[in-house]
This record gives sequence, C-alpha cells and structure tokens, in this order.
Amino acid sequence: MLTLPHRPTRIAISAALAVAIAGLIAAVLWAIFSAATDASGSSRVDIPHLLRMTAIQAGLTTILSLTVGMALAWALNRLRFPGRDLVVGLFAAAIVTPGMVVAFGLLSIWGRNGWINQASETLFGFSIGNPAFGLSGILLAHVILDGAFAARILLARLDAIPQSKLKVGQSLALSATQRFRLIDWPAMRTSLPGLGAIIFLLAFTSFPIVLLLGGGPANQTLEVAIYSAVRLDFDLVGAVRLALTQIGVCALVILLASSTTPVVSVQGRSLPPTWRDGFGARVLQGLILALATVGFALPLVSVLIDGLGFGLLRVFAQATFWWALGTSLIIGSASAGLTLVLALALTLGRAASGSRAARTLLGTPSFAYLAVPAVVLSLGFFLIVRNLGVAPAQAAPVVVIIANSLLALPFAVATLGPPLDAVARSRGKLIRSLGLSGWQQFRLVEYPLLGKDIGLMLALAFCFSLGDLGVIALFGTQDFQTLPLMMFRALGAYRNNDAAAIAAILLVGTIVAFVALPRLFERLDHASR
Repeated sequence: MLTLPHRPTRIAISAALAVAIAGLIAAVLWAIFSAATDASGSSRVDIPHLLRMTAIQAGLTTILSLTVGMALAWALNRLRFPGRDLVVGLFAAAIVTPGMVVAFGLLSIWGRNGWINQASETLFGFSIGNPAFGLSGILLAHVILDGAFAARILLARLDAIPQSKLKVGQSLALSATQRFRLIDWPAMRTSLPGLGAIIFLLAFTSFPIVLLLGGGPANQTLEVAIYSAVRLDFDLVGAVRLALTQIGVCALVILLASSTTPVVSVQGRSLPPTWRDGFGARVLQGLILALATVGFALPLVSVLIDGLGFGLLRVFAQATFWWALGTSLIIGSASAGLTLVLALALTLGRAASGSRAARTLLGTPSFAYLAVPAVVLSLGFFLIVRNLGVAPAQAAPVVVIIANSLLALPFAVATLGPPLDAVARSRGKLIRSLGLSGWQQFRLVEYPLLGKDIGLMLALAFCFSLGDLGVIALFGTQDFQTLPLMMFRALGAYRNNDAAAIAAILLVGTIVAFVALPRLFERLDHASR
C-alpha cells in the first residue's frame, strides 16, 4: 500500500525515461530485424554449431558455478578467522572484476609459457600443455568469477536464516550433514533457479573471456562470432542472424526465470558465524575456502606481478596509453553519472507509484540488457548509425557512453530500488505529516539513507565501463580506444608485456573504485548530517 504523498512529477519523469529506454531498445531491435529482412546473399556462419557450443559452455558454467558457490558459501558461513570480512569482500568484488583481466591471469599461470609449465619443465622436464585455451580455460575463468558471485549471493541467504531456527538445530545437536539438509539447503534452494538463470545469461553472453581463451573457431560463441562477422569479415548478414538467435535464447531464459524467486541484493558485511561444526567438517570447510581463495586470487596476483614491472614504464612512455587512460576515465565517469541519473529517476518514480502494474512497467525497461547483451547492442547501434549516414568514429563516444549505461542500469536499479521501497513503507506517513515537497523529501529523507548505496552504484557502473570490451570492440578506432581495447590490441600484436601492464592498471583501478567510492559517499553522508 502506498504511503508516500502523490508525486506526479516523479512518476511522469520515470515514465518518460522508461519509454525512452524502451524506444531506444526497440530501435536497436528494429535495425537488426530490418537488416535481417533486407539482407541478401549467403553467409558462412554455422549457427547450429555456435548455438550448441555457447549453450554447452553456459550450461557447464552454471552447474559448476552453483556447485562452487554453494560449497564456498557453506564454508564462509561457518568459519571464524581474522580477515574474514576481507575474504568476503574479495568474492563480492568478482562482479566488477574485468573478465579479460582474469583471462590474462589464467594465461600467466596455465598458459604455454605460464608459471605451471615453467615449474613443470624445471622440476620434471616436461610441459603439461596449454589448458588455459579452449573450453577448459573458458570454464575455469567463468567459474572463478561466477562461482565467487554465486557464493556471495548464497552466503546472504545463509546469513538470513533466523537465529531461532539455529538455536533449535543446536539444541537438537544436528551434525553438519543434518544441518545442511534440514536448514541450509532449504534456505539456498529458493535462490538457485534465479541465480542459475543470471549465471547462464552472463556466460551465454560472455565476450572477452571467450575472445581471449577460446583458442579458435571450435570454441567460438555467438557473441564472439557477431564481433568477428562485423569487425573482421564485414558479414552483416551473418551478424544479424547470429544476433537474432542470441536475442531469442536470452528472451526465452528470461521468461523461464521470471517465475522464479528474485535474487537478493547483496550489500554490506556478512554476519559473523554463530554455528560451529565438528572437527572433520571444519577441516573440509577450511580446505574449500583455501582452494577457492587461491583459485580466485592467484590469477589476479599474477596480473599484478607480471604487470607492475619494467613493462609498466614502457607503457607509461607511450602517448597512446595516456589517451586511452583519459578516454577510459571520461567514458567511465560519464557512463556512471548517466546511470545514476537514469536509475534515480526510474526508482524514485517506481517507489512513488501505488500500482503494481505501473511499478512493473516502470522497472522493466531497465533490465533490457539481459535480453540484448553488449555486442548485440553494439551491432544495433552500428546499424542505426550506418543507416543515418553518420561515420561510426563520430558517433562512437556517445554510443559507448549510452551503451555502457544501459549495461550497468539493471545493477543500479537493483541497488537503489530496495532502499527507496523501504523508505516508502517505513517513512511515508512521516513525510505526509510533515508536508514535505518532493525535493525536500529527497534531500532530507531519501538521500541520507542512500549515500552508501549511491556510492556502490557509481562504483559498479564505473567499473563495468572501465573493464568493458564488448561495446568498444565495434566502435573503437586508432584515435578512440579505451584501456581494454588497447590491451586486446597489444595481445593481438604479441606485446605481452604491454598487455600485462595494462591489465594490472585495470585491476588496480577497478579495486580502488569499488572500495573507495562507497566509502567516500558514506563519509560525505555522515559529514552532512
């Protein structure tokens, strides 16, 4: 029931933005459908093979990530040790860690000239091959990121188990196995379908990881094939057909997932453990935690070790690096700012609406990226710009900013929406009794409660843009490139030292932004009170 004062201006602005976003997505889809209708000639793309390979790797990624996530969440929920909050934060950062940085770290460890092969040749006189390439490398990179993401989500479900239920379990002297079967599994089970759908979509639309670790056409996916068709072969017929296939599969997954329990938003610290299992279970939990921490952290550590060396000075001496760095910072800041404006307008209007149907209509366009992922979105923009007779290089900055904002918008709405809905439920009557205007309501009530959430949202949007390769891949030129595109080109030219230095800079920048922005806004919020 709506308790906030009627805010027609908020609802009107939110509705206008929702219509604008829906119209933009419709224009992108129309450009793709029109190109498919007008397309003539043949294409060499093998859609059945690409669809099969994409579905296989996404399905395997989902199964493995959920398995790893459940095991890791179980271990974190039980163990007490110094630095636990730091470890939990490390896994929470998986959502913003650039995929191409993780892929590069895996090459440093498991590649042909990686740490493992060098150690094997030194100690045993033979090489173990190149497991970082192909399906094994793709799965490993995805599970590192998506498994950590799943663990943080599922840990929140375990933290939410009522203390009364735990006390009953302790009074019954439940073993670790019995507690998992009777308490933990029911708590996590409701989130698995929705979480699995998200992981499947993330893996199905993965671009930089497959591009770097695919190892050839045999493991190519739809997203990479679209890029290759446009950028390398200029096969627009094949690219459009691939895009339509990907949109259809993503839409189907979203429809199937719409009936599942929504995934909880994860913010703040994890609650301290209150349950201690037996010695054998604690040993297993420690082993799981150690393997997961090493598996997630080692590729990132290798990136820092390989990148923060002499290659860094060489990169700093290049004028193109500073142009790319400046472009990345400007694009990231502009995308984050635009995302904040869009997310605030949409969530404020949604919270002010008392109709469930209106709330659904206002919120739905913000999740368009789930059905129209990065490379498909870029292809649609590319076709629109081409049809308008505008050179892609001229439209590139605006397109990249808008596209990156749309990519971050679902996460921004998921971050700001719940606290604004909570304000409507808990403080609506107070706002009515004080007779606050819309601006006073935002300045005095809503913004003070959103300080840290706004910082988290800006950090997410900035980091997504900073590490994105899918959007810039089709619009980048020699005069307009970001750090991910510069790193990708360095790898293509076999300048591995340059690529390592750029990867290290991307990783450090992502970590600093993800940690510093929420804390900065939290301090600003406290200072203003």
